[in-house]
Amino acid sequence: MAKYTRIEVAQKMGEQGMVPLFYHADVEVAKQVLTACYTGGARLLEFTNRGDFAHEVFGELNKFCLKELPGMMLGVGSVTDAGTASLYLQLGANFVVTPVLREDIAIVCNRKKVLWSPGCGSLTEIARAEELGCEIVKLFPGDTYGPGFVKAVKGPQPWTSIMPTGGVSPDEQNLRGWFGAGVTCVGMGSNLISGELIKEGNFEKLAEKCREVLALIQRIKGV
Repeated sequence: MAKYTRIEVAQKMGEQGMVPLFYHADVEVAKQVLTACYTGGARLLEFTNRGDFAHEVFGELNKFCLKELPGMMLGVGSVTDAGTASLYLQLGANFVVTPVLREDIAIVCNRKKVLWSPGCGSLTEIARAEELGCEIVKLFPGDTYGPGFVKAVKGPQPWTSIMPTGGVSPDEQNLRGWFGAGVTCVGMGSNLISGELIKEGNFEKLAEKCREVLALIQRIKGV
């Protein structure tokens, strides 16, 4: 069962301005990644459902968060069907992110009042997601659409909260483009949590990088 409400998660996404996301099959390595991001100031993170037995890794990570990382909101991404969403909800996922708009996933998450963020690529999909109770829409793949798409959507729908994933990098120009267009937060994967850093075991550098990016986002937002 999720520890945090959908509103708490949505607020944290907006406050933090970034959702780090990653997958690793080794539980111990994944714990180190989580700890590094936590040390760097992140209090919300998405574990992507991309490998065999990923749910088993997630279960151990969520237990680790509850015991060792107070305040960390762990969610799951790359969920493509209601059955998988239900599985992760049983493991305590605090939010569910999907690459596409699936109404069956919306129903499963809404039933337990867990935040879900569907991947959308048109104003029609975004509007439908919001009709289904979506708080924050995922724009995916972000680099295909760009900040201009976000700005265009925010014109007729200023209430829409958007999180681009894909095409987001930790450099200032890229982030200013997205936040200047009006995004609520950004999803950042390998550009933040690189395979090279993990392979090197340089988790101190990962923590520092996370801290720098979060601080940059706050400056851009003028907080």
